[in-house]
Amino acid sequence: MKRLISPSEVRGRIKAPPSKSMMIRAVAASTLAGGESIISNPSFCKDGLAAIEIAKKLGASVNVESELVFVKGTDGKLNVGDEVLNCYESGLCLRLFSPVVALTDKEITVTGKGTLLNRPVDFMRKSFEELGVSFIDNNGKPPIKIKGPLKGGEVYVDGSISSQFLTGLLFALPLIEKDSFIYVENLKSKPYIGMTLEVLSDFGVFVDNYNYERFIIKGGQKYRGDRYNVEGDWSGASFILVAGALAGYVEVENINMNSYQADRAIIDVLKKAGADVDTNEGKVKIKKNNLLPFEFDATECPDLFPPLVALASACNGVSEIKGVSRLVYKESNRATALKNEFAKVGIAIEIIDDVMKIKGGNVEGGRVFSHDDHRIAMACAVAGLVSVKGVEIENSEAVEKSYPNFFDDLKSLGAKIK
Repeated sequence: MKRLISPSEVRGRIKAPPSKSMMIRAVAASTLAGGESIISNPSFCKDGLAAIEIAKKLGASVNVESELVFVKGTDGKLNVGDEVLNCYESGLCLRLFSPVVALTDKEITVTGKGTLLNRPVDFMRKSFEELGVSFIDNNGKPPIKIKGPLKGGEVYVDGSISSQFLTGLLFALPLIEKDSFIYVENLKSKPYIGMTLEVLSDFGVFVDNYNYERFIIKGGQKYRGDRYNVEGDWSGASFILVAGALAGYVEVENINMNSYQADRAIIDVLKKAGADVDTNEGKVKIKKNNLLPFEFDATECPDLFPPLVALASACNGVSEIKGVSRLVYKESNRATALKNEFAKVGIAIEIIDDVMKIKGGNVEGGRVFSHDDHRIAMACAVAGLVSVKGVEIENSEAVEKSYPNFFDDLKSLGAKIK
């Protein structure tokens, strides 16, 4: 689907979308728990729905009633009724649920669709083999075949590509009778592990964390059912906040200022760029102001690159964002996608080693392609608000992966969208 975002002023209030990352973690914990869990403020984005389908295939009973998800868990006794788990395009589902299905002695194929089939999984092999799990991939990519059962003990994890596999181990290993010790090298995106540990604690499972380099996991633990509220998503909200900074005034509600989510760093960058920012508990107000170029290290929060490129496009001068190496294994190669698509609307981007330099000041507008990447689509849409002639986005429906109501929310704030 094509959408045209014309120059617009935005003004108003929205509720931040629920976090898909926290939703997936909550579904996983509910699946492993004894008794019933109730998930409120759920995310029904494509990745969230993928997690629900996986939960059902692992033996959980899942019922959706209005804005609540009821999950009757397996009490750690998985009943895998299908030998193939489809994670669709969710990297978190693939890397989280792979260790979980390894709890069984059944050979399971974990696969996906679209760009997920091009994302690396071979870095998981050594860790799986150390834990007694047979692991076969497709030349380093999905689909993968896993056969457990997972054993406890010592394991070394390479965290340089993604923290998601570590999250999966942290979910699965507490259910092993034997204690486990995880040693992590080059861990990126540490805040996401903070999110994982928080959800585990909420469901009655505890892990000793030593500076995100060593984790001690007592075996024989039990997940307990919980009433869990999914907090607002800083990743999705960041695009709306940037829209306010560029084109008017917005208030975003349902946002946790003390969240473990790494993308709450968007507030610091907006302040650096000169936006008028007011934060109250559960709410952020952003008002347009004279914007200045900024520098920011996004190594720990790479999902901020797209909204920050949209922000930089309206800053008169050169902004620099560090952490480009974290963008290769996303829904697209985001560094290349951002450079190519923003060039089409008149914004020059230069990539030097691990730094992206964006020369902003005048968004001309034009036609762009989302690369089937939700964050590329949202970044281009926000830039369209301050463009001269509008931005037309091909495959704009990519936003459904994480933020299905993005264009509706943007339109409710006054954006002109066809």
